[in-house]
Amino acid sequence: MSLDIQRIEKDQLACWRIRRGDDELLIAEQGAQILSYRQGDAPPIIWLSEEATFQQGQSVRGGVPVCWPWFGDLARNPQAVQASYAGEQPAPFHGLVRALDWQLQEQRSEGDAAVLVFHCPQAQGKLPGWPHDVALTLQIRLADGLRLTLTSHNRGPKPVGISQALHSYFAVSDIHRVAIEGLADRPYIDTLENWERRQQQGNLHFSGETDRIYLDLPDTLSLVDQGWNRRIRLTSTGSSSAVLWNPWIAKAQRLSGFADDAWQRMLCIETANVLNDTIMLQPGQRHLIGVEIQTTAIEL
Repeated sequence: MSLDIQRIEKDQLACWRIRRGDDELLIAEQGAQILSYRQGDAPPIIWLSEEATFQQGQSVRGGVPVCWPWFGDLARNPQAVQASYAGEQPAPFHGLVRALDWQLQEQRSEGDAAVLVFHCPQAQGKLPGWPHDVALTLQIRLADGLRLTLTSHNRGPKPVGISQALHSYFAVSDIHRVAIEGLADRPYIDTLENWERRQQQGNLHFSGETDRIYLDLPDTLSLVDQGWNRRIRLTSTGSSSAVLWNPWIAKAQRLSGFADDAWQRMLCIETANVLNDTIMLQPGQRHLIGVEIQTTAIEL
């Protein structure tokens, strides 16, 4: 299996392109963000907006942004996570590291797999309003599937509360023709319905705007796509929560870097540590959150 790793530019962003046989993975140094992932001539697995821009200081729409050291609106996070931020400016959504340049710390081959490790130097006491010393790394391993592992290591003297997510955008044939397996009977918070707690009945299908936080999850979820006859299996580590998101029609028209009809072609399944799954990192402690993404044909 041939491996080729090159540093390239996309507009203002420095990126790394990995080619493994016919598979291709594109990673931006900004945010250590996966931008796109495809296997051969098959439809892409990770979705990148057709209207995405590649500007310094702006998170790219699509791919897999890293949300850290909190997810979403800080005010909606548990008190231990809110207490970790002491900034004078309003806390930005999805944390502080998405628009920062990470550094490539290591690249290596493991057999026919390519491994890249990025780290965020600013996370060690240099983030505005967030003075904690936490070593933050993202390992990306491309083999027959894709595995992402985000590691937080508290090197400071005090406990630090964090929430986080690997905010994965998946490409789908048609949002009306996909279902999520593995959620049945699990509790979730419906953020569009006054943050009510509910319970999932059967598999999840989509017929409108969706923004749900699922809790107490199994290790494996599957995105079953009838239109493309494929199953994307997500196996998580260090996480028992996930966020399921699709903006649908009206919200899609208000999003930046997002075509009006793009809601039909994407779905976010975000491997997370949120709400009762947030992490209190003790001094010296490490926490790993990861997801392995594998695709197979649907068995008929």
